[in-house]
Amino acid sequence: MSTEKKEFSSESLRPAVKQVLVTGGGGFLGRAVVEHLLAAGYEVRSFARGDYPELRQRGVTVIRGNLTDPDAVRRACEGCAIVFHNAAKAGVWGDFDSFYRPNVVGTKNILAACGRVGVGRLVFTSSASVVFGDADMEGADESVPYPAHPRSPYTATKAEGERLVLAADSPSMRTISLRPHLIWGPGDTQIIPRILAQARAGKIIRVGAGKNIIDTTYIDNVAAAHLLAATALMDNPQASGRAYFISNGEPVNLWDFVNRILAMAGITPIRRGIPKSVAVILGAMAESIHLALKLPGEPRMTRFLAEELSTSHWFDISAARRELKYEPRVSMEEGLLRLQTWLKGSN
Repeated sequence: MSTEKKEFSSESLRPAVKQVLVTGGGGFLGRAVVEHLLAAGYEVRSFARGDYPELRQRGVTVIRGNLTDPDAVRRACEGCAIVFHNAAKAGVWGDFDSFYRPNVVGTKNILAACGRVGVGRLVFTSSASVVFGDADMEGADESVPYPAHPRSPYTATKAEGERLVLAADSPSMRTISLRPHLIWGPGDTQIIPRILAQARAGKIIRVGAGKNIIDTTYIDNVAAAHLLAATALMDNPQASGRAYFISNGEPVNLWDFVNRILAMAGITPIRRGIPKSVAVILGAMAESIHLALKLPGEPRMTRFLAEELSTSHWFDISAARRELKYEPRVSMEEGLLRLQTWLKGSN
């Protein structure tokens, strides 16, 4: 796996940079960023709540702690030239405070710690969903504003975290925000396992007409973008204090993409569907029942999920290509072949 990552290695961060910190280094994206940094020859720390012995075996300094603990965050940042702030709470459902504390309070703590100990560059992992409303987004670029009414606690708190990071940009600490969309690939712990589990349980149903086009991003492309962003903060003044959409640059039909993944696992493709309006009503009802009965987990459908599954959302990545020198090296087709190999090995 690490040999594949070397194709993205960057002289990028400069040999003078020694310690770099990745928050959430044990997660799907965080681990990929760690691997790319190791392949490029840097000393890497990971800050996360859990323990990851496999990272230690790779030579990573593993620091355990919570983003909401200012002292723990400061200790993790000490001595680092760059921080990649990737850790966050994601999801389509949950109590607002459960998202606010890691995604907003945690980001405030990261910014304060970076300022206190002299971190010069901060790369923030945001999400394309921070600008998502309830309508199609086709070829949207970074000029699209945040929606007046965020669609979920996740998108609201990630947008607030991004605002804080971009506002903190200064000559002493350069900041940048990356907005990847629907990250997937071998080792995925979120999207792919969720699709397969729901399909095997007969719980996936197409929402809307099935013609919506979306962007996705292969995991190695996102990780590479993080290293390029750190380089741009040193080499390109235009990039500082800005947000960038990141994707594979190959929009696809959502339901064709899902069915391709199901076919890899030998699962029957999705044939049933319901109108978006019905799904939104069902989502609202499911949310109300969950709240009233204080049920664990998340509803099978929410209004936000119904809107995401039925609308087009793909983005113009020209700015990332131009100012970060980003180019998705792993194509959709190559990524799907790698995913298929991984799925076969996982069964």
